[in-house]
Amino acid sequence: MTGRITICDSALEAVAGIADGATVLVGGFGSAGQPVALVEALREGGASELTVVSNNAGGGDHGLAALIRDGRVRKVVCSYPRQSDSWHFDAAYRAGAVELELVPQGTLAERIRAAGAGIGAFFTPTGFGTPLAEGKETRVIDGRGYLLEYPLPGDVALVAAHRADELGNLVYRKTARNFGPIMAAAAATTIAQVNQIVPVGALDPEHVVTPCLYVDCVVRVDRDVILSGERQ
Repeated sequence: MTGRITICDSALEAVAGIADGATVLVGGFGSAGQPVALVEALREGGASELTVVSNNAGGGDHGLAALIRDGRVRKVVCSYPRQSDSWHFDAAYRAGAVELELVPQGTLAERIRAAGAGIGAFFTPTGFGTPLAEGKETRVIDGRGYLLEYPLPGDVALVAAHRADELGNLVYRKTARNFGPIMAAAAATTIAQVNQIVPVGALDPEHVVTPCLYVDCVVRVDRDVILSGERQ
């Protein structure tokens, strides 16, 4: 234990406390910024009946896709469930083994951000007049239709960052930032996989994107074990 965060020796140790039925926010935009090591450890750890909130529903045979393949996921909340290699999600969804809540990408980001910012709900025009509006409160404001959307908090956020210091402050590399900062703020517990852990004072404060206030656990993952498809 260093300061208020835990620095774990392995990804499996980092995710050991995630319980069955948890809502897990998983960072990443495609492969960029995806916490592959943490998701693989979550699969190995055996937690099930999970609700996963992510930009997409996984691809190929690793990470989130493997978690779905192994029947660990009860529900997926995402904006992009289908891609050329999303065969595990497709199979599970067609078999009725996994539930899907489809959320437009901007709305998904704002619902997560709202959870971290303490916003009770917000109105957006996105989805008004479409099947996505079914069952939702609507309102016309200045002649334009809006939907009422609610925050999307998580029990746990799994994020990937470039570096952390020993207090848990995080910096990201380019587009790998994507959903990481808002997910870290929206979850009760945030676990970050990083390429490097550096001493306190080694990070330029102006470059810190996610302050340690939002981080509970950090684990260093060697680049060699991050799948070659991940680009950060």
